[in-house]
Amino acid sequence: MLSWDDFDDKEKIKEPVLAEKNLAEKKTDQVLEPSEVGKASQEKSMLSDLDSLDLEAGRAELEGASARVDVSEKKMINSRADVNQLVPFKYDWAWQKYLDGSANHWMPQEINMTADVALWKNQNGLTEDERRIVMRNLGFFSTADSLVANNIVLSVYKHITNPECRQYLLRQALEEAIHTHAYQYVIESLGMDEGEIFNMYKEIPSVAKKAAWALPFTKSLSDQSFETGTEENDKILLRNLIAFYCVLEGIFFYCGFTQILSMGNRNKMTGTAEQFQYILRDESMHVNFGIDMINQIKLENPHLWDEEMQKEAQTMILQGTQLEIEYAEDTMPKGILGMNSEMMAEYLRFIANRRLTQIGLEEAFPNASNPFPWMSEIMDLRKEKNFFETRVIEYQTGGALNWD
Repeated sequence: MLSWDDFDDKEKIKEPVLAEKNLAEKKTDQVLEPSEVGKASQEKSMLSDLDSLDLEAGRAELEGASARVDVSEKKMINSRADVNQLVPFKYDWAWQKYLDGSANHWMPQEINMTADVALWKNQNGLTEDERRIVMRNLGFFSTADSLVANNIVLSVYKHITNPECRQYLLRQALEEAIHTHAYQYVIESLGMDEGEIFNMYKEIPSVAKKAAWALPFTKSLSDQSFETGTEENDKILLRNLIAFYCVLEGIFFYCGFTQILSMGNRNKMTGTAEQFQYILRDESMHVNFGIDMINQIKLENPHLWDEEMQKEAQTMILQGTQLEIEYAEDTMPKGILGMNSEMMAEYLRFIANRRLTQIGLEEAFPNASNPFPWMSEIMDLRKEKNFFETRVIEYQTGGALNWD
């Protein structure tokens, strides 16, 4: 029960609070609670730090931002020009590839998988050899595109110091994500065991060996303390680019693409084959971009492309070719879909020659020929012309959208 003494004590506490409140009212013409007064004071203190910003120190944090960018200062690696300034362009080819990739945008859900689902669920729809090809390729590619994406985002992007090339790398990373989505979409549509498919890169030797070969090339670059600027580290970056663009995307993908597209050409698994057709065209552009980037680094840093580095590059491409031949032998131990492992080995040697000559090395297989010329035709098709004559839903660009 309150006494008059208690009442007087409470009134004494209220008096300064009321006085502070009245003062706040006079200053702001609005009623502020004590907590709001404290908050306002804190916010004022926080904003006061802006008055003491050191603009020169801020500029120093941006490499080369103290002056406008001169195009001659832009370099592929170890550039001091501001990486945040896209223009002026130095490498028009990089920007054009970004535009071409954007124009070729697609999504997995565009493609009707109904026929594939019916064929896959029909016990007599595909042979065991054909089913092995579909499963092995989904097992490899579902992991391989993730490896490529991780390499771009975690390793390569921060060491490439040219903004138009970085712009394409961001586009490529998106496309790798779309490819992984496409494999998942096929796997889910067909009702496959996702655990089995996504773990093939650990459990199937011919798949695991390819993944194991690629991983070491990104290990050093993903180390947070790694920096380019020395001959040794610049060579490590160059090796990474050769491994991923010339071998992983430039050789490891070709056996699987040929197998699935040959299946689609025979009116089997046409939805899956259409997904692979779009992926192949993306990957072809990735390879061409990567090779241009490799050659530009060589041009700007000729000391990196010494005899030792050339021998390493040749060895990497030959190793990749052998691993892909082993993969072909595993996925089709006997003739199927108008091809066999011997024909595939010939095709892979033909591809290896192209990769070698594209980076300035001599052919390793002078007499190799292309037994599958129709593969080039598929890669060169425009998006609106579908190889399997199925309808493709085109995306509209922002300027063409009707918002009414």
